[in-house]
Amino acid sequence: MATEKATPITLPVMNAQGQNVGTVEVDPADLGGKINKQLLHEVVLMYLANQRAGTHSTLRRGEVAGSTKKLFRQKGTGNARIGTRRSAKRRGGGTAKGPKPRDYGYHLPKKAVQCATRMAILSKLQDQETVILDDLKLPEVRTKLVADVLKALQISDKTCLLGIGGTDIDDKKTIYLSARNIRGMEVLPASQLNAYKVLRPKRLVLTKAALQELCKNAIWK
Repeated sequence: MATEKATPITLPVMNAQGQNVGTVEVDPADLGGKINKQLLHEVVLMYLANQRAGTHSTLRRGEVAGSTKKLFRQKGTGNARIGTRRSAKRRGGGTAKGPKPRDYGYHLPKKAVQCATRMAILSKLQDQETVILDDLKLPEVRTKLVADVLKALQISDKTCLLGIGGTDIDDKKTIYLSARNIRGMEVLPASQLNAYKVLRPKRLVLTKAALQELCKNAIWK
């Protein structure tokens, strides 16, 4: 039985002034062809777990300050039997089975993580949450230049991730320094995109070079 070919996704290509300068067709097969929500969920949980510091710590019975002497004799006082001041049952005593520093990090198979990244990008494309930018050249480091581009693209009020490609590397530092003070915006090379970074913001902005790097068979018109 022949497999039905997925319909190409057509997206408008915008310039820095917010004008439509063409279109691009992306074959979903280049990005895995389908979306596995369970895999995306597991990969996002992995990234969140790896971000946990795990520095929480409580003092246990043997670590709190205080004498180890029994407070009063076992019998004859009319009181219930009791141990030392360090007991977890007393105020100021140790914590029973409290948390200690630990590493929450773990890793899923590399191919699964790479597959999830492609699925996350495909999800953004299918949901019309991706903006394709023809080019982004900044003459100087200036936040207002990037802010004006976001305003022209009508996404200045939304969180966004800007993915740049290999041919943009010369301008990478200028773009990064200009965008770092814009709240809710992050700049990453296409090679460093991951499922968590892609899914978290409301909009994904890809330069032409970044999209070509991610989708080898993209057709520009």
